[in-house]
Amino acid sequence: MVTSTPAKAIYAGDVKAGQEKSAMCASCHGADGNSPIAIYPKLAGQSASYVAKQLADFKSGERVDPVMVGMVAALSEQDMNDLAAYFAVQIPTAGQAEGSDIGHKLYFGGDANKGITACVACHGVKGKGMAQAGFPALAGQNADYLKKQIASFREGSRGNDRSSMMRNIAIKLSDSDIDELVNYMSSIK
Repeated sequence: MVTSTPAKAIYAGDVKAGQEKSAMCASCHGADGNSPIAIYPKLAGQSASYVAKQLADFKSGERVDPVMVGMVAALSEQDMNDLAAYFAVQIPTAGQAEGSDIGHKLYFGGDANKGITACVACHGVKGKGMAQAGFPALAGQNADYLKKQIASFREGSRGNDRSSMMRNIAIKLSDSDIDELVNYMSSIK
C-alpha cells in the first residue's frame, strides 16, 4: 500500500486515513476493495476522483442505492476523499469471467448499425478507465455488478453519468449485448 508523501500529493484524500475509515466498507467491498460478493463493485484500483464522486452522488441522492445511502450519510467530503485515495492505491484482482468474442467486438468497435459507441473510447484499451475524464475502470469488475449497472443506465434508474453518455449508449443495448459485454469486460486482466 502506498502511504508516502508523493501519494499524498496525488490524491485529495489521505491514504492512511482512508484505510482506517474503510472498515465499514469491508463487508461488501472487501478489506482491500476487491469485493468477493458478485453484486458489489470492486473499488480497488478505481480512480480516486471516480470513487469520491460516486460517494458524493450517493449522499446527495443523485445516485440511489438503499444500502449506500445509509453508509454515506455521516461521511464528510474529507472522509470521501480519504476512502477514495485508499481504494485507488489498492491492487485489483483479476476478473473471473471466461470472456466473449462478441463482447470484445462490441467493446472495441461498438455497433454502427445500432448506434452503439465503442466502450474503448471512454474506458480504455485495457479497461482501466480514464481518471481525468471521470470514466471508471471496468477491467476485472464483478460481472453481476456490471450487468446491473448497465441495465440501470438503460432503464434510467441510474442517471449520474455525464451528459447522459451511458444512458444514451445503454438504451441501445439488448440483453444479449449486455451479457456479452459483461463477460468480456469482467475477463480483462
